[in-house]
Amino acid sequence: MNTTFYEKGLRFTCTRCSRCCRHEPGFVFLSYEDLDRLILHFRMPVSSFLDQFCRTVDLGLVKRLSLQEKDNYDCILWGEGGCIAYEARPLQCRSYPFWAPHLESIDTWRALTADCPGIDRGELHSRETIEQWLFQRRKERFIDMDKDDLSWLRGAGSDDEEGR
Repeated sequence: MNTTFYEKGLRFTCTRCSRCCRHEPGFVFLSYEDLDRLILHFRMPVSSFLDQFCRTVDLGLVKRLSLQEKDNYDCILWGEGGCIAYEARPLQCRSYPFWAPHLESIDTWRALTADCPGIDRGELHSRETIEQWLFQRRKERFIDMDKDDLSWLRGAGSDDEEGR
């Protein structure tokens, strides 16, 4: 039997402190599912959403679609009081802190406490739940701007259309 340090689960509750959303540079890569959810949430044409909220990030081997950041490195979706799309936020945000790098060892998990007050507090998430987040992240692939044809997205939606 393959055991992990989180065999009996891990405690985490988002305190909505926004530390993971603000003040430091980073990327929030989007999947098609994320894009669909956000477009429906904002009820705006796809092309307008892409222009207002997204950017292409060149990672060398691949270019990915990401949310923009403000000049101070806050996520473009962060407003006074927190995320303006909290219920529709991307999988990357919803699945935090259950990301593979954070789950390598108890030490990598505990290191998160310096930045996240929700680590080791609140709700107990079972091993099955944690592994479901990991599976979901592997299943929903990020939009690859080199390989995925997004030209139809830019043309989708007119001023009177919502979403795609």
